[in-house]
Parts: sequence; C-alpha cells; structure tokens
Amino acid sequence: MVTALADARDLPDGPGRLVALERLAERADAAGDVRSGLDARFALIEAYLLHGQRWRLLEPLRRCRAATDHRPELLTDADAGLLLRYQRYAVEALLGTPRVGLDQTRSLLDDLAHRIGVDGPDAPTVAELRSRIADHLGDEPAARHWYEHWAGTRPGPSGGCPGCAPARRAELLAGWGDWRAALTELGESVDDLRSCTDQPERALVAGLLPWLRAGEPERAAAAHVRAYRRHRRERVAFPHLAAHLRFCALGGHLERGLSILAEQLPRLDRPTDDLAAMEFAAAGALVCGLAVEAGLGGRLVPRPAYGGRPATDLDVAALGALLVGVASELAGSFDARNGTGHHSGRMAAWLAERPLAAPVPLPAEDDAGDDPTDGELLGEPGAAAAGDTRADDAPPGDALGEQELVTLTHDLITSVLDRRGDQYLVDEGGAVVGRWGAAVIQFRRAGERGEVLHTRAMAVRRLPATRRSEAYAFCNAWNHDRLLPKAYAHDLGEELVLAGDVATDLTHGVAPAQLLVLVEAAIATGVAYAEAVAALP
Repeated sequence: MVTALADARDLPDGPGRLVALERLAERADAAGDVRSGLDARFALIEAYLLHGQRWRLLEPLRRCRAATDHRPELLTDADAGLLLRYQRYAVEALLGTPRVGLDQTRSLLDDLAHRIGVDGPDAPTVAELRSRIADHLGDEPAARHWYEHWAGTRPGPSGGCPGCAPARRAELLAGWGDWRAALTELGESVDDLRSCTDQPERALVAGLLPWLRAGEPERAAAAHVRAYRRHRRERVAFPHLAAHLRFCALGGHLERGLSILAEQLPRLDRPTDDLAAMEFAAAGALVCGLAVEAGLGGRLVPRPAYGGRPATDLDVAALGALLVGVASELAGSFDARNGTGHHSGRMAAWLAERPLAAPVPLPAEDDAGDDPTDGELLGEPGAAAAGDTRADDAPPGDALGEQELVTLTHDLITSVLDRRGDQYLVDEGGAVVGRWGAAVIQFRRAGERGEVLHTRAMAVRRLPATRRSEAYAFCNAWNHDRLLPKAYAHDLGEELVLAGDVATDLTHGVAPAQLLVLVEAAIATGVAYAEAVAALP
C-alpha cells in the first residue's frame, strides 16, 4: 500500500491522480488499513485543493475525522494542525459553490469550534467563518456580530495568512457600505503585507471600490493598474477580476473594461469557483450595459470555442445579455441552497450601478507604483498615489537609462521583477525567490564580487528516489537538446529534486534592458523545464 500510494502521488496532476488516490482510500478501508486510508485521504485532500475543488473536501475530511477520533494516536501534532486547516478549507467551500450543503457545513463549523475551544488560538478563525457565512446568507446583523469578535485579531495556526486577513475584513466592510472603515483596515495592514505572496495586490483590489466611492479616483486608478498587471495572468486571481471590471465600469473606463473582458472571457469557462464566476459575469454585464449606453454596443468580442461550443464573435449587447444569464443562474443556485434571495438581489444591485466619478487618467503600466506597501497607496486618505513617481524613488533602470552599463546589484534584479509585475520574496541570504507555474525560481548574485547572475529553477514536482536512473536519463536528454537551463537531479534520500541552473558572467556590467531579457529568458526556460518534469509519466 505504501508503494501504491507513492506511485499515485507521483502521477501527473490531473484526474488520473484523483481517481488513483480515491481507489487507494477505498482499498485501505476494505482491508481495514486505517493508517493507509488516512494517508491516502490526506493526499486526496491536497490534490483536490491543487485543482480548486474545495467542495469535494467534505467526505474525505469526514472520514479522516472519524478515523482519528477513534484512534488519535495516528495523528502527529503537525498532522493535527493540518487537519484543522483542511477543516477550515472545507467550511469555506460553502462560500464558493452551491454544491455544498448548508446544514452539513454548519455542522462542520460547529465541530471545528468545539475542537478549537472558546479561548483557543484559532478562536478568531471560527469568528471569521461565522461572520463570512452570515454575510453570504445576507444576515448582516449576525455577520457584524461575529465580525466584532474577529476584528483586531491575528489568525491562529489554521487561520491562514495574516497578510490576507485585513483584505478579507475590508471586503466585508465594503459590502456593508462602510467605505472609510474598509480603507482604514487596509491602511493598518501594511506591515503584514510584506510577508504574504498574494500582496499587495489583493489589498489593492479590496480598496478599488472604497477609494472610488470615497472620492479618491486617482488612488483607485493607480491600485487597479498595479494589481491588474499581476492578476491578468494568474489563474488563482480570477476571483479578483470582478473588482477590476467594476472599477472600470464605475470609474468611467469603459474601453479598458471591454478590453479586460475580452482578454479574460475564456477564463469564465473554467472558473476557480461558482461565486467568482457569478461575480465576474455580473461585473462584465455591467461593463457591457454601460458601454451600450455610451454608444460602444457595436464592438465585437471574440468568444473562443469550448467543449462542443464553436467559436463566435459577440457584439457587446449580446455578450452583456449572455453574462446576465450566467450571473442570474448562479445567483439563483446559491439562493436555492441558502433559502434566501440575497445573491439575486446583490447581483441586481450591481447591474443597476452607474459611474461614480468622471474618469481620471490611468497611470502607465510601468508607473503604477513600485512598492505600494510603503503606505503610499494603502496609507491614510490623502497620501500620495503610487503613480506619483519621484526622481529619487525611480527604479535603477529608469534613473540610469535602459542601455547604460551598470554593476549588477540586488536592487537591479528586484526592479526588473517589479516592472514585470512578478511576486517574489527575499530570503535571509539575499536570494530573490518566486514561483512561476510549475517552477520555483531563485535569482542571486554569485562570484567573488557578486558579478555573476545565477538563476536556479526547481520543478515543483519531485520524483521518488527509485526513479533515479530515469531522472538522470531525462536530464541528459534535456542537456543534449537544449541550452538552458543546465539540468540535474538532486538526491534528497527518498526524493529527487529536478533543478536547472543558468549562470551569466556580468563582470563588465549589465544594462537594465539587457537584464530584463536575461531574467525573462531564465523564467521562460525554467518554466518549460518544470513543465517537462510535470509531464513525465
């Protein structure tokens, strides 16, 4: 069973891995092998999360709870904490899809509260979940009651990222019309944002409509451009697109709204969850409706083929009608499950909105702020917008000229990633680390004087040590056929990490424009390498 589980975990991401893990869990149950059943379901939960299928967590989670309540010695302390986190994810699934039962979720949340205790470190997590679920059901008084127990707290071990909690609170406050309170919440979260890989963009999105409604359209414009620079291409950022579209509609940027809608429309066929699809469709319909009123109804938007649906071009009015239908159907599904009319009313209110202010100029992509976490965007009202660049704050490439040779520095590397809109962290050794798709990529300065740009790409997928010969053959074939990156397998004992290196000697300096090319090439080839590893049988 141990070998079979390792083989199943090693399968490529996709339905095949899910089916294999489900069958292993059933086999373990039939054989009375509680330990293997628990391990298989932990792996199955991880696979569901990877594929954005939180609504499928409830059954494997229930089985894990039943097994460990009967035999608590099966759980290590780390596993116990992980199971609490999975239980939180399962409760949150209610918010994203009507396919999860309301009573079932409430029972799961009550069980989580019992396990955590009134004064436990995760008590704020329970308060947050109760507040968000009450808000989802349209019970604002109950949502505000639990919000008071959640506000001003830091998440416990299973409560998620401290940097994202203020954005979630701001979203609730904005939904209740408390614009200034939402902005205050975001302004007090600057320090926590630095440790979160989703920030500052998530916080900037949470502030888009509050800034617009509070009479600060310039700040909203800078936040939109900065955040969309990243969200336009990240699959997990799909839930944020509705806010971008609503900003364009209510801020008077209808041409940009139509462009974003055309660019992102294919993602509606494979949304991250039903709530995000509903809100994207409603926000897109709002853009279309206002565009028709502004005389832009004749513009054609391509809708690509999907499944058995052929590709077609829709005019803005027809697209708007289609999106209204999608939003209405999903809202009706949520309301049928919840026994309320809250979401149908909420989407109708969105569609009835009208522009809040005359459009202001949008910053250029490269001028949308290089570090909004310093408080310029997320600080108190009236602070300078991030689009207001100053000579002493300009990134090294702007100050020195794109073609001028300069010494390779840490700041030069990060400025290139900032201009691309990439998210990254800097470790204790000064290396710059980020994730691009199936690859984790590290940039650092090497050599006696730091004159070498060293890039290391590591595939997220790992292979068991038993496949060492196959891994070596793969790396040899890669190195034979391609220049970058230089591939190798790193033996960790039980696992093999497949990595690749690119080293560029910049002893005589590097121009910022040249460094951008080097970084983009390293990322492109590193991602291609990692995707090839992920595609191994």
